[in-house]
Amino acid sequence: MKIGIIGINIGAQNADQIIRFAQRAEEIGLESIWTFEHVMVPIEYESAYPYTADGKMAATPETNMVDPLITLSAIAAATTTLRLGTGVNILPQTNPLSLAKQAASLDFMSNGRFMLGVGIGWLAEEFKAMGVPFERRGARHDDYAEAMQKVWSGDVVEHQSDFLDWSGFKSYPLPVQKPFPLVIGGSKGKIFDRVARFGRGWYAPASNLASLREMMAPLDEACREVGRERASVEVSTMWVPQLETVDVVPQYEEAGVDRLVVPLVVVAGGGDPIDGLERFGDEVVSKLV
Repeated sequence: MKIGIIGINIGAQNADQIIRFAQRAEEIGLESIWTFEHVMVPIEYESAYPYTADGKMAATPETNMVDPLITLSAIAAATTTLRLGTGVNILPQTNPLSLAKQAASLDFMSNGRFMLGVGIGWLAEEFKAMGVPFERRGARHDDYAEAMQKVWSGDVVEHQSDFLDWSGFKSYPLPVQKPFPLVIGGSKGKIFDRVARFGRGWYAPASNLASLREMMAPLDEACREVGRERASVEVSTMWVPQLETVDVVPQYEEAGVDRLVVPLVVVAGGGDPIDGLERFGDEVVSKLV
């Protein structure tokens, strides 16, 4: 089982802390490091965060939330084997050609270690600040996901839609990985169709094994509908070892999970993140790798 940590770019006091954490994570045998994305955090917002009971995310407006791709670029330069993932970047609110270029460049500079996780987003106030309509963000996400893969193909790009008018160009370098691992994140709405159509991977924000299991059947069905084997989708899901011990890991494997991703706040345990990482290495990672 692959083990990763998510939220490396959230709440850090300085760049050195992020780099030292990533280097030590690589040394103790972790497979991957992941980021979250929000360009801004409103002082007040009416949008409901879909993964908490009160509809609010944990980050305050004053929380350091370093840009995911800049964070992962710095980590790429300071590590050699650690895989790098966004969990997830908000695709419909960005420029897809710029993001395709950045993703290919990061994969190129990291020697093929980058996984671009994307999602449709939920924070209407952020879309407004970015100057992008919140409406039809699902359709925009799907169109962008299809279009970016044309950029990564190396062929002449032709893509006309309600949102884009691309014609007669190429963008190099290409990603080192072929195919490049576009990861679709989420557990709501049309997520299973999106994963089956566009994703090399699925980032599932499931809270436990039982909730993850409930989502595997609709993913299987969505893959069948597009003529695809579910096993071709790399499944990553959240895991909290304090709630589900390492003894549960084989059950995740049996359910079809390839990677367990632990929140950094869980690893840190309210203290120094690197001290928490050492404990996590001793108590959890050593039993799994």
